[in-house]
Amino acid sequence: MAYASINPYNNEVLHTYTDTTDEEVEVAIASAHALYKKWRNDPVSSRADILYKLADYFEAHEQELAEVLTKEMGKRIVEAKGEVALTAMIARYYADNAERVLQPRTVKSVMGEAQIISRPTGVIMSVEPWNFPYYQVVRVFAPNYMVGNPVLLKHARNTPGAAVTFEKALEAVGAPTGAFKNLFISHDQIADILADMRVQGLAFTGSEVGGRALAEEAGRNIKKSSLELGGSDAFIVLDDANLEELDKIIGQARLYNAGQVCTSSKRFIVTEKNYNKVVEMLTAKFDGVKVGDPMDPATKLAPLSSVKAKNILVKQVQKALDGGATLAFGEVDTNLETAHFNPIILTNVTKDNPMFYEEFFGPVGQVFKVKDEDEAIELANDSNFGLGGVVFAGDPDHGTEVATKIETGAVYVNSYGGTLPELQFGGVKNSGYGRELGEEGLMTFVNQEQVVTRRKPIDLADTTGGFV
Repeated sequence: MAYASINPYNNEVLHTYTDTTDEEVEVAIASAHALYKKWRNDPVSSRADILYKLADYFEAHEQELAEVLTKEMGKRIVEAKGEVALTAMIARYYADNAERVLQPRTVKSVMGEAQIISRPTGVIMSVEPWNFPYYQVVRVFAPNYMVGNPVLLKHARNTPGAAVTFEKALEAVGAPTGAFKNLFISHDQIADILADMRVQGLAFTGSEVGGRALAEEAGRNIKKSSLELGGSDAFIVLDDANLEELDKIIGQARLYNAGQVCTSSKRFIVTEKNYNKVVEMLTAKFDGVKVGDPMDPATKLAPLSSVKAKNILVKQVQKALDGGATLAFGEVDTNLETAHFNPIILTNVTKDNPMFYEEFFGPVGQVFKVKDEDEAIELANDSNFGLGGVVFAGDPDHGTEVATKIETGAVYVNSYGGTLPELQFGGVKNSGYGRELGEEGLMTFVNQEQVVTRRKPIDLADTTGGFV
């Protein structure tokens, strides 16, 4: 499949793109590596100005940048504007905080004056998905830019326009040549890039299958990698949950970005006391939305990103139904001439169902009944994934206690989550490893170089058995 921008709302082909040649890849790597060698000795603060300008640029061009997302992957225009704003926030966060986080740390040692110096490692290969085309890119680019690691990007084949737009934004604000380069490349070319000694890391967000393949390539070449591979997040509703507050967020917890979010609440786990009420509540929320034109601010649900994505979801739902699940709400639209997919609710998805451990990447809500919170915790943890999660409880402190028992990367108590620059992002189990965003995101591809300086003659007694 070629790189192409296709409007999922009406299947209009907006633009096609030419694949990047091997010769162009070599130029990109050479340019990035040359910049890395220059950046190694530059202060972190010298790079902040470009990120401030990038943040200003995204804020000043909100409408046009948002329209790229809406036309190319079907994101509702109001959600697209939110992503543009978040992209600016992330750029500004790292401009504000990187110098502080990356400053040398001292370590007490009898060997001498020891310090840990945060140094760049080299060029980073970033492979990103289509569901948040700017956000996914900036959360790798911004911290690595401040560290001093240039970034090469391989974006999803259905969002090449967003990749080009991001690159043009950096050109517009004066980012140095080599700091960022978008490449329309194949899997084989990614493998060749990871084998290049000038490239020192892989940042990947995408499917579990893709993550396994690229992590293998990175490991074969002894390159550090970070992986975010999706999730099947639990939304636990306890006996004492405030149902009025729950009603405000339960719909968006699953339907934001047409349900195409790694940290969407995909499994609603509800104690017996509230089960029927929650099913009714979720049904009312789902029944109140229909797929519409994502360019219309009044639209509450966008189409899926592509007909291909719809086909996958239809097959998953049918497999679940064939395995004994109950279609509690909605109808399965099998018309593959459109990417439209109205919400559905599944119940009675038992452990022997072939879809029990799978992720539904779209507006499909699963509701599970459990007898108590112990069973809720057990069911939440009975997953191959561990990315996010929600606990809704009348007592926030008790909700926090339950949250700490969930095997996952993050849990939100009495909120359906979201993302902000200061909050780290990442998971466990098959959701991957490594962290992006927050202060931890700065350290993912940092060489923590230790320098030990002795200022007095060596006294063997001081080494306490250590090497001298």
